[in-house]
Amino acid sequence: MEGSISAIALLLLILVPCALGGHDYGQALSKSILFFEAQRSGYLPHNQRVNWRSNSGLQDGKASGVDLVGGYYDAGDNVKFGLPMAFTVTMMSWSIIEYGKQMAANGELGHALDAVKWGTDYLIKAHPEPNVLYGEVGDGNTDHYCWQRPEDMTTDRRAYKIDPSNPGSDLAGETAAAMAAAYLVFRHYNPAYANELLSHARQLFEFADKYRGKYDSSITVAQKYYRSVSGYNDELLWAAAWLYEATNNQYYLNYLGENGDSMGGTGWSMTEFGWDVKYAGVQTLVAKFLLQGKAAHHGPVFQRYKDKAENFLCSCMKKGTRNVQTTPAGLIFRQRWNNMQFVTSAAFLATVYSDYLSSAGANLRCAAGSVQPSELLRFAQSQVDYILGDNPRATSYMVGYGNNYPRQVHHRGSSIVSIKVNSAFVSCRGGYATWYGRKASDPNLLTGALVGGPDAYDNFADERDNYEQTEPATYNNAPILGILARLSGGHSGYNQLLPVLLPPLNHPDPSAYPKTFPSPVSSSTPITVEQKMTTSWTAKGNTYYRYSTKVTNKSSKTLKDLKLTISKLYGPLWGLDKSGESYVFPSWLNSLTAGESLEFVYIHTASPANISVSSYTLS
Repeated sequence: MEGSISAIALLLLILVPCALGGHDYGQALSKSILFFEAQRSGYLPHNQRVNWRSNSGLQDGKASGVDLVGGYYDAGDNVKFGLPMAFTVTMMSWSIIEYGKQMAANGELGHALDAVKWGTDYLIKAHPEPNVLYGEVGDGNTDHYCWQRPEDMTTDRRAYKIDPSNPGSDLAGETAAAMAAAYLVFRHYNPAYANELLSHARQLFEFADKYRGKYDSSITVAQKYYRSVSGYNDELLWAAAWLYEATNNQYYLNYLGENGDSMGGTGWSMTEFGWDVKYAGVQTLVAKFLLQGKAAHHGPVFQRYKDKAENFLCSCMKKGTRNVQTTPAGLIFRQRWNNMQFVTSAAFLATVYSDYLSSAGANLRCAAGSVQPSELLRFAQSQVDYILGDNPRATSYMVGYGNNYPRQVHHRGSSIVSIKVNSAFVSCRGGYATWYGRKASDPNLLTGALVGGPDAYDNFADERDNYEQTEPATYNNAPILGILARLSGGHSGYNQLLPVLLPPLNHPDPSAYPKTFPSPVSSSTPITVEQKMTTSWTAKGNTYYRYSTKVTNKSSKTLKDLKLTISKLYGPLWGLDKSGESYVFPSWLNSLTAGESLEFVYIHTASPANISVSSYTLS
């Protein structure tokens, strides 16, 4: 534990994904998601898979007159810290937004959605009023004095909040970002819930921006564990970026443009990204907006954001002017205490940015030369491979993956016999005497946990009291979900510069999905055209609808020279080229093989446009 209308072309080719590398990234993905179930607080659900855990923290918030039951314990202790919990939710959501299709192919999308919702359900409870946000339950001092499984807790469960008199712009800003990112995850699966999240996100951003201050000046018990060293400007920009991504509201885009210089978004070249310092994440998102053509009149400012995003990635690859430190075997190294958090977060940014660049047909520009997107992805893969065992000790730093992984994890729940096996009460200090110093493997396997990892020289000691190296954390795992999904499922051929449409779950609620509008295509035509209204929003009194249209080659031959006629279209369209009065394949595509599809999108204020096939050839 440690302290306007705007869119871009979306091309979706349905291809068979290919796995990369020699590791079983799909298995690692499954395990890394399972870890979150071990971190759950509150009443555990009927489908709980980590069955050595039981209910805990059932009185949380009661003394303050608020229900704060639920959420996640941050690491190996039993405290619920709001700032890292919200960041964990943001990064899990970003992983799903970018790579939900690969997660679905691996059978893990439903579990990933459950993991996000467990966090957002709690964050909703923690925000009972527009300008009140509970940011911590329990405190690290009393908690660390005891070594108890969460089911036996006797420690102080006081709740701590921020409000206008005791502000916390960093905490409120990160929670707004989490809610906005989660809105994008749930908007099709559970629209009512997604809208509730978005409402909270808007309120929290306004609260954070209006009443400014560092949260740890208000919740002082957090200072020893999660001190906000970077202040709150990065979280305000981070929240604005996620709210723009969620709403397309020009207000948030303008906020990024007008405040980028003064708030450090364009000025700081970073060498880390994590629960405290968000600038590299902001810069990556704004770089995406620029690549999408969304910058409007903020182009020069957004270019400066992008330059800093690329500086960060160049430094990670040792191709910049101020490079990050790595171990002799190549692992990013930032600090002794839980270094792994910086590895997974940096590797995640490298992964998504490689796909953004690939979709834009661009390269990464570094002081040491141009870097192709594939090279950037290989760097991210190298970090993951190290974590999974490709290192001098041949140790997997993911518990339960491979044969050689940490057995004495600094984690109260895993190190003490399950209450379901032995219900005898474990006292505050008795846990230290009986379990903490026990030189044996944990009685409960903390599957999927990413521990703090090796030191600057690739050394590691698997000892429970070595908390700098053997303690896991939720924010270690959250970014790696996306990387593992990407490495497991491959690229799938789509354009990453628009949010990928997430696939249906195994047992979907029909009411949670957008309506499908069949287009007028002759039944004898071996081409299907299907439209979906994927989102809508209101601006200046008008309701805008975004439609996604999929064209599929149902024949057994290759489809070429496709021409579509589109009428009753009253807005911009991306993903096709205009040729006279017809629409044709975009410049980067000249055919669809049997079974392949492409997607294009358009936005207007009316019902779906009329789309028909004018001509084509099959060969």
